[in-house]
Amino acid sequence: MVPLRKNKVVPPPDACPLRECLGIIGGAWTPGIIWYLGHSSRTFSELKGDLKGVTAKVLSARLKKLAHDGVVLRTVKPTSPPTVEYSLTDLGCELKPAIAAIVAVGHRLKQRRIDG
Repeated sequence: MVPLRKNKVVPPPDACPLRECLGIIGGAWTPGIIWYLGHSSRTFSELKGDLKGVTAKVLSARLKKLAHDGVVLRTVKPTSPPTVEYSLTDLGCELKPAIAAIVAVGHRLKQRRIDG
């Protein structure tokens, strides 16, 4: 039997910042929402069209959570009927490089599978 090596890594604190960030961007559809809003503000219908396959219920829940977390800003435009636009807050904009890096690694991983 191979002896187990002692772990010398200090465990993350209870309020680990990595866990906090991944708790926000780790949900289904959330990286895509941040990706599209990172390029321009979008209405609910535009985002639903951008994110092929997402249901209105799930998109609504994700946007609500992202707004609650301070990542997305929900703005009601005074039109008839009222138009709601979503955009990234300053905090949300800080996530753009992280999402772009994940996309870049995803492309490389996909290429490795293709190349065999």
